[in-house]
Amino acid sequence: MGIYEELQERGLIAQVTDEEVIRDLINNGKATFYIGFDPTADSLHVGHFMALCLMKRLQMAGNKPIALIGGGTAMVGDPSGRTDMRQMMTPETIQHNSDCFKEQMSKFIDFSEGKALMVNNADWLMDLNYIDVIREIGAHFSVNRMLSAECYKQRMEKGLSFLEFNYMIMQSYDFYALFQKYGCNLQFGGDDQWSNMLGGTELIRRKLGKDASAMTITLLLNSEGKKMGKTQSGAVWLDPNKTSPFEFYQYWRNVADADVLKCIRMLTFLPLEEIDKMDSWEGSQLNQAKEILAFELTKLVHGEEEAVKAQESAKALFSAGNAANMPTAELLDEDFTEGKIDILTMLVKSGLVPSKSEARRAVQQGGVAVDGEKVSDIYTEFTSGALAGDGIVLRRGKKNFRKVVAK
Repeated sequence: MGIYEELQERGLIAQVTDEEVIRDLINNGKATFYIGFDPTADSLHVGHFMALCLMKRLQMAGNKPIALIGGGTAMVGDPSGRTDMRQMMTPETIQHNSDCFKEQMSKFIDFSEGKALMVNNADWLMDLNYIDVIREIGAHFSVNRMLSAECYKQRMEKGLSFLEFNYMIMQSYDFYALFQKYGCNLQFGGDDQWSNMLGGTELIRRKLGKDASAMTITLLLNSEGKKMGKTQSGAVWLDPNKTSPFEFYQYWRNVADADVLKCIRMLTFLPLEEIDKMDSWEGSQLNQAKEILAFELTKLVHGEEEAVKAQESAKALFSAGNAANMPTAELLDEDFTEGKIDILTMLVKSGLVPSKSEARRAVQQGGVAVDGEKVSDIYTEFTSGALAGDGIVLRRGKKNFRKVVAK
């Protein structure tokens, strides 16, 4: 089985252009491909995971990845899948975020000896002359066709700025520039980028001739991958200072039953034969599958030692409550009244809920536990002495927990 067929088996390919040519390129290690990353934060998150794993798979098969940082497009804004325009950033912030990205990407991609590249589209977009863009690039784009793209339809309802309207042209120009500068002959992206990606392929063919070797492929990662990046409590980051290895492990340990095998197939590097055997798993076996998923992905991002620690800590959640690496909330003297704190206040102070009213609902609905024991009385209190030392494990629902200690 070639890498192209493996990507199909793992459910990663949604649609392609020139399938037989693309199959030959990547199966024979002849693809120089790019995937774009917006430097909107100083850490990647799990919404980027599918793209990073794809780049790793393709590089292992002999292909050359280009990680394209959208430093130029980030100064304009991307309408794709959005109902409002993103905040523009300074060049200094973009550069800092890009440096952070490369450090994290290096866990997936080998950048040594020219085996992969990281480039910033500001390098060519910032130097473009407006008249030249209109004359040389804009002439190849149909306004009617652009307005038919789903990303623009969504924004038209609430207002689409001229800045955002140019985004397709800029992304298309990225592929054109990468083709000329680095011989990039393949682009990957989420299904929300399909129109922009086709624009890039068409621009190359129009500017350089119909035989130009530039192809596109889109992954099923917008609806799947991008939603992975956020939970009710915020983003799940790859930076351990933002999301601890334990929190990262627990995020994957608590994926829905319906998603766990799909995630194992798409995101882990376990052999397909081994994954196929899991397709019949159900009931308690799905919990085992979730542990496999969580361990494999935590190992990939944070290393095996941290993955082992996180797994042991997760198991300790349901025993003595002495997990060493879980998120910790420290209570100060002023958080106690006469040496005691009630369960509702503790839930708020720990950051597990935003308000006492939500804390009350969580307790009354049976969603709160201390050291594995459900708390059903909203007036339950704990002494500062009980929270000293190792403290307690406070849990709301199945996915949210804190070690709470009295400082």
